[in-house]
Amino acid sequence: MEIKKTRSLCPVCGKVLEANIVEEEGKIWIVRTCPEHGKFRYVYWSDPAMYYRFQQFDAVGRGVTNPQNPVTSDNCPTACGLCSNHHSGTLLANIDLTNRCNLNCDFCFANARACGFVYEPTFDEIVKMMQVLRNEKPVPAPAVQFSGGEPTMRDDLVEIVKKAKELGFPQVQIATNGVKLANNPELAQQLKDAGLSTIYLHFDGVSDATNPFLKIHLKALENLTKAGIGTVLVPTIIKGRNDQEVGQILKFAADHISIVRGVNFQPVAFTGAAKDEDIDRERITIPELIGDIETQTGGILKTSDFYPVPCVLPFSDLVEAYTGRPQVRFTAHEHCGAATYVFVTKDGMTPVTRMVDVESLFAAIEQMADKLRKGGAINKYAALLEGVKELHASFKKGEKKSTAEFWKLIGKTLVGQNFDALREFHWNALFIGTMHFMDRYNYDVERVQRCCIHYATPDGKLIPFCTYNSGPVYREKVWKEHAKQQ
Repeated sequence: MEIKKTRSLCPVCGKVLEANIVEEEGKIWIVRTCPEHGKFRYVYWSDPAMYYRFQQFDAVGRGVTNPQNPVTSDNCPTACGLCSNHHSGTLLANIDLTNRCNLNCDFCFANARACGFVYEPTFDEIVKMMQVLRNEKPVPAPAVQFSGGEPTMRDDLVEIVKKAKELGFPQVQIATNGVKLANNPELAQQLKDAGLSTIYLHFDGVSDATNPFLKIHLKALENLTKAGIGTVLVPTIIKGRNDQEVGQILKFAADHISIVRGVNFQPVAFTGAAKDEDIDRERITIPELIGDIETQTGGILKTSDFYPVPCVLPFSDLVEAYTGRPQVRFTAHEHCGAATYVFVTKDGMTPVTRMVDVESLFAAIEQMADKLRKGGAINKYAALLEGVKELHASFKKGEKKSTAEFWKLIGKTLVGQNFDALREFHWNALFIGTMHFMDRYNYDVERVQRCCIHYATPDGKLIPFCTYNSGPVYREKVWKEHAKQQ
C-alpha cells in the first residue's frame, strides 16, 4: 500500500530519484528505481502503528525569512544551503572545529581519520559561522554544538566557547569522546567558567564488550561532576552489538542523575560503503529501539511514552502568543526522532506520561495560546491563570498521584513567568530521546526539508544534518575546500 510520494537518492550513484513510502509485510519501506542501477527497497520505519501515531503530529514549519539560496527545481538536496523550500529554522547548529581525532572508531559520521588532510577553520572563520547563525531570521539559532573530529583537540576551545556566549547563544554544547576531559581535570572547569552548557558524551554501553572506552568515560564523568557541567550520553546503537544494553544505559544514567541530564540514542547510520547484508543485520529503527527500551526496563518505560519532536509545538505557540515575538519552533519531521522525560527519585524512574495525560496537556496549552491570540481574556495574566485551571484536568488523568512537584513547576512557570522553574524541572528529570539520522539507503528529501539541525560552514552556508553527513557528501566537499593540508 502506497502511503505517500517523496524523493530519495540512488545508494550507488547518488542521483536524486522519485520515491514511494509504502506499507508492506508489516513494515514501512522506501522504494525507488535508478535507471542505471535498478530498484532499491529499504526499511524506513519498522512499526506501521507507531508510524501512523507519529504522523498525527505532522507540522510543517515556516522556515527562515532570510534564506541563503534561491529555489530551483533541482537544487534539493544537491545544492544545499537553506533556501525557501526549507521548512524549519535552526534549533541546533553544529560547527566542525577540526577533523583531527584521538580515537579511531569503526562507526564514525565524520570518517575523520581517513581523510588524509586537516580541516580546521580559524578562530575568525568560526566566529563568522556563529554570526551567520545568530543573524538567522525570524529567530536566531538558540544552540550551537562544537563537533568534529574531536573538538577538544583544539587549543583555543575555551576561547571559542566564550565567544559563543558573547554572541548570545543560550545553549553552548560540545560533542566529545571524553578522552581529554578524562585526562585533564582542569579542562572541564575551564569550559564551565567559559559558559559551556552541556557535554554530549559518546557512550556506547556499560560493559567493556560494548564500550572499550568505559574507564575513560567514567573518569570524564567524574571530572564533569566536579565542574558541574550537565552531560548527555550519546550511544550509537547497532543491532547485535549493543542493542541489548539500552536498558542498562538508562539505569546508568539514572544512577548518575546528579550530572547526566539525558540519553540521546542514535541508531546507526551507514554513512560509508555498506553491503545489503550489513544493513539487514545491523540496522535498528526507532520503533525497534523503543521496543527494546520497554522490554529491558520491564515496562517502566513503554512505547506509548514516546512522542515525536513536533508534539511540543503548543509550547512555542503559547510563548509566541504571550510575548508577541517569534519563537523557535520544533518542526522537525515527525519520523526523525522520539523522546520522553522520566523523573528520577529514590524509588526509581517515573515517566512524565504517568503523571500527566500528555495529549490533554498539549490541548490545554494550545487552548491557552488560542485565547491569548484572540484577546478573549481581560489580560494575559488572566488568560494564563484561567488556562492553568484547565491544565489541572490533565494532571488528574495521570496514573500517579505524586504530581505536586510537577504542578508547582507549571504554575511558577506559566503564571509567575518564572522560567527558571523549568531548570528545576530539567534538574530532576532525565531526557530520553532518539534521533535516527539518515543514510543513502533510507534517505527521504521530505525529511531533509524539515531538518532542524544544521551545520554551519566557512563559506557562510547552513546545511541540514543528513545532507551534510550522508547525502551528496557535503562534509567531504566542505572539508576539502577549506583544508589546511592537501
